[in-house]
Amino acid sequence: MLKQDSSSWIARSLASVWHPCTQMQHHEEVPLIAVSHGKGAWLYDHEGRRYLDGISSWWVNLFGHANPRINAALKDQLDKLEHAMLAGFTHEPVVELSEQLSALTGHALGHAFYASDGASAVEIALKMSFHYWRNAGYPNKGEFVCLQGSYHGETVGALAVTDVPLFKEAYGPMVRAAHVVASPDMRNAMEGESSQDIARRAAEDVERLFEERGDKIAAMIVEPLVQGASGMAMYDRVYLEMIRQLCDRYHVHLIADEIAVGCGRTGTFFACEQAGIWPDFMCLSKGISGGYLPLSLVLTTDRVYEAFYSDDIRRGFLHSHSYTGNPLACRAALATLQIFREDDVLRRNRERATKLVAALAPLAEHERTRHFRQRGMIFAFDAIEPDAQRAASFARRFFTVAAENELLLRPIGRTVYLMPPYVLDDEEIALLGERTARVFDAVIAG
Repeated sequence: MLKQDSSSWIARSLASVWHPCTQMQHHEEVPLIAVSHGKGAWLYDHEGRRYLDGISSWWVNLFGHANPRINAALKDQLDKLEHAMLAGFTHEPVVELSEQLSALTGHALGHAFYASDGASAVEIALKMSFHYWRNAGYPNKGEFVCLQGSYHGETVGALAVTDVPLFKEAYGPMVRAAHVVASPDMRNAMEGESSQDIARRAAEDVERLFEERGDKIAAMIVEPLVQGASGMAMYDRVYLEMIRQLCDRYHVHLIADEIAVGCGRTGTFFACEQAGIWPDFMCLSKGISGGYLPLSLVLTTDRVYEAFYSDDIRRGFLHSHSYTGNPLACRAALATLQIFREDDVLRRNRERATKLVAALAPLAEHERTRHFRQRGMIFAFDAIEPDAQRAASFARRFFTVAAENELLLRPIGRTVYLMPPYVLDDEEIALLGERTARVFDAVIAG
């Protein structure tokens, strides 16, 4: 078979593939990039052009592309078991992964329920909470609470607790309404307010709602410490401490959506650890498989699990996916956790983060940026673009110029963010900082 160049693959893709989160007409101006292969932090096209994956391919890749240790684990698993249904059967990778994840929570959470993607995990947590209250004798507790600007996925159930109009408006009649409370986003600070002041003010909004509707509310869902799709909105850990107390007081479940912020992204393996709290449900996906295979799961408490344990099938959690607990995906996740243990990843990431902050200092001090912020291995700043038309096209223009400068960066509106894999060396850190600044200047200058 003859090798085809990028233009051929791009044409065939546009003729046959409907790409996600994309207005396809935009590809008349912004060409697709046809990836041939990846190695480490880099992706390569068919002509050998390279792109530093500064966003971990939508926040999933932790230890670089074609990681030899994860590759070896998957090759070994391929010769043993590719898949078996998890209803009535079990297998080593899913058992070991469940045990190891529970141990990482100090066994506060366990009994992992598996799915394939983040939105599915969110829907599982919502359904479990709703069904728990019915099993517990409180059928009126069926409402949900989310933060302003929250994003928890784009399936119909997950959209109910997503507050991003761009994703939600077209499907309004299909979506169940949820309560939306103030975000503790540090960018919302009024004059003289600290990040803790904003957190407390936002928590007071939750308390008012719980006082009024607590007997009707099943659960509140949050992205701990960083709200991703609303522009990497970062907030103080005191907010998590306060809403955990409020959820306990008003008998409301707390769901932690750690799909984007888990697996070390915020500096601890789970973001909730920084507040010293555990939720009633924790959703994981994205980085849990190292960015290799679709995998998501929900960890919950013994108390929740026991509410479903019965000889009455109607009290069981009758939810399923055909590929639930897929052995290959679980084995990739086990290899990922092994790298965390063996390489002291969290400590080394603290060193990387310090170097990246220094490399991005010119952008933090740039006259056309504001709100430079960092949490663990997540970095972001907002572009000042007064012209409305240019602001609307900022993200597409930035993506294009970044690709021309060997970077894969995809802003959220006017928020430029970096969430690189945990393998950058000093040379790559310097390149990422210098090229991001170069791209920003070019885009701002037009």
